[in-house]
Amino acid sequence: MEKVPDIISTKDLSYIEDIFNWNFTAAKKALSDANCVQEGSISKTLYEVYNLHYSICKKLIKLLNQGGQNGNK
Repeated sequence: MEKVPDIISTKDLSYIEDIFNWNFTAAKKALSDANCVQEGSISKTLYEVYNLHYSICKKLIKLLNQGGQNGNK
């Protein structure tokens, strides 16, 4: 498909919701663990994991906010 449709199906939205929830949960857990760990290198790695999952959540929200505008907002 060359053009992204202006609407998404219920099934697609369900997939996006699952992806968001998985990444949001992983981000929360990584942040919580990073704040509990005393070892600096482990804490740093957990913050990197948090940032990775959080950025995916932000990208999904941005995608949904574009509403089929294909980035022309």
